[in-house]
Amino acid sequence: MKISLPFQLHGLITLSVCTTLLACRANAAEVTSEKIGTVLHFAVGGKSICDYQTEPGELPEGVAQSFAHGAHLHPLYSPGGKLVTGNHQPDHPWQRGVWIGWTRTEFGDSHPDFWNMGKDGKVTAEVRFEKLEKTWSGEDGGFISRHVFLDHGRAPEQKVLNETWEVHVAQRSLDGTLTNIIDLTSTQTCATDRPLKLPRHHYGGLGVRGNPLWNPVDAVSMLTSEGHDRKTGDSTRARWVYLGGEVDGTPAGIVVLIHPSNFRFPQPLRLNPKNPQLCVAPSQEGDWSIEPGKPIVSKYRLLVFDGKPDAQWIEAQWQGHAKQP
Repeated sequence: MKISLPFQLHGLITLSVCTTLLACRANAAEVTSEKIGTVLHFAVGGKSICDYQTEPGELPEGVAQSFAHGAHLHPLYSPGGKLVTGNHQPDHPWQRGVWIGWTRTEFGDSHPDFWNMGKDGKVTAEVRFEKLEKTWSGEDGGFISRHVFLDHGRAPEQKVLNETWEVHVAQRSLDGTLTNIIDLTSTQTCATDRPLKLPRHHYGGLGVRGNPLWNPVDAVSMLTSEGHDRKTGDSTRARWVYLGGEVDGTPAGIVVLIHPSNFRFPQPLRLNPKNPQLCVAPSQEGDWSIEPGKPIVSKYRLLVFDGKPDAQWIEAQWQGHAKQP
C-alpha cells in the first residue's frame, strides 16, 4: 500500500487540484438517471455507478424479512465495474450499502434504535423513504429525497426526525484517476417539539458496508487520513477514511471524504474489527442532541475507484472537497 503523504503536515498543504464538481466539467461524462421500479439507477455509458434503494429490495437467502429496509445506496461500483458495497449480510443483516442511522437514542421515555433495525425479529424503529422530490441526469446526475425516522415502540407511526438527502452523482478523472463521485448531503430536523437525544455510543451515523468478498477479516483494507489501518484506526478521528480490497483479482475501493463543516469535525470513526464495515460516528465524543429548529447538516463525498489507495491522492481530493462551501 502506498502511503506517501507526511501526515504531520495536516492543513499545511496547498494543492492546485481539479476536484470540485464545477471545476472538473471538462472531464465530465454524461450520467443518466432512470427509475426502475423502486430503484433509482445511475449509469454512465451504460455502466452502472450506483443505485438508490427507495423501498426495501430483495434480501439474501436466509435473511429475515424484518431486515428489509430502503432509504440507502446500493450497489456502488468502481469505473471498472467492480462492486464495492455489500447489503444485508448474514452477520449484520441491518447493514445495507451506504446508509445513515442513529443507534443509542432517547426520545422522551423511548429509546428507538435506527441502526439495528429488525434485530431480534422486531422493527421497533425505522428509517423510511417518504418521497422522491426531484431527479436529474447530465454531467452531474442526482436526486433529492425525503426520509422519516419513526419510533414504532412509542406509537405505530410516531415521527422523530425528518431527513432530506441531496445526492449528486458524477464520473470524472481526478488528477489522472477515473473516479465515480457521489456527494451526499443529509439534513435532519426534529419532527416534533421534542429533541432526539444521542448519548455517547461507539457507532451510529453514516455507515458503509463493503463487498461480501471482503468479509474474511484479512480480505479488507482500511486507511484513514491519519495513517491508521482498521486495527489502529478504530475510535480515532479523521478527515477521510478508505475501505477496499480485491474484486476478481484486482483492487478497488471507496473513500469517504468528511466535510469540515460537519459536527465534531474531524469526525470519530468506528472501524469494525469483524467485517468490512465502517461508520462515521460523532456520538463517540459524548452526549449530544438534535434540537427542534436546529437542523443537523452532514456532508460526505464518496469516491469509488479502481486500484490501491494512494494517501497523497486522497488527501488532494479532500483538500478540494473541503474548500466547497
